[in-house]
Amino acid sequence: MLRVSRRGPTVSVLAFEGMSVFEIGIVSEVFGLPRPEFDFPWYEMTICAETPGPVRVVGGAALHTEHGLDAFAAAETLIVPGVPDVHADVSPALVDALRAAHARGARIMSICSGAFALAGAGLLDGRRATTHWRYAEALRTRYPAVEVDADVLYIDDGPVLTSAGSAAGLDLCLHVIRLDHGPTVANMVARRLVVQPHRDGGQAQFVEAPVPADPEDDRVARSMEWAMTNLTAPITVDVLARRAHMSPRTYLRHFARATGTTPIRWLITQRVHASLPLLESGSAPIEEVAATVGFDTAVTFRHHFTQAMRTSPSAYRRAFSPDRS
Repeated sequence: MLRVSRRGPTVSVLAFEGMSVFEIGIVSEVFGLPRPEFDFPWYEMTICAETPGPVRVVGGAALHTEHGLDAFAAAETLIVPGVPDVHADVSPALVDALRAAHARGARIMSICSGAFALAGAGLLDGRRATTHWRYAEALRTRYPAVEVDADVLYIDDGPVLTSAGSAAGLDLCLHVIRLDHGPTVANMVARRLVVQPHRDGGQAQFVEAPVPADPEDDRVARSMEWAMTNLTAPITVDVLARRAHMSPRTYLRHFARATGTTPIRWLITQRVHASLPLLESGSAPIEEVAATVGFDTAVTFRHHFTQAMRTSPSAYRRAFSPDRS
């Protein structure tokens, strides 16, 4: 009896001259590696270039591919990991390929400066989009029809998705796994990569803000560890300061220097993050989830969840629950 081989969804990623291979490495690690632990076909990934052949990359090496823009545009998911120059025009051939793929309903993603290629093809007009914080103003200036949000790690706007700096491309790729296969599979892939399935916060925390060495940081860190295991407790700045054996004013100063945010903002983020597995795997009422992670009311929980996740708790549950249709 012949065994019919099932094909997985196709993914194409575009290589370009002078690129770092990190972004292609991210895509290859998530979509290109075989996943024998799953009993369904994984993705079929193809590396493409505008001109097939050798593509020179950072470090004096060359990446060779036989696949050009026809193969790139034919995939179900297209990924543009960057552009050679954010100030240069996107090539007409790449614009045509992106528009053709978009017209037939393909999913199109960008990593870092790849957003400029999507914008140059007109795919971001009237949409929210992000890119690396260093390029956000240039994207906003060159393409005023794009609603640029430089405070997030990635944006899912239907069939067009954009991510911030290079590492945020990994966050976006895991998000796509969640969309396609649900949270359980995405979490398994994240564990294999030894990364968080979902990172909190936005890229504002990475904008030229190094954390200096501080002998008081250990006390702040211990207070944060205590808070993480006591999220249902009524935690205030005074409570955290006492745990760190500091005055509230001193604690606020050291906390901000160590984390780049305030204790209350950090605490809200941790509570929202703690609610994700409860929403993904359970059917408890929203009020119960809110109380479990330490919010006073469901109204407060919904407000902060929507601020952080750009969706409501109920919509998140519908999108990512294992039994979704």
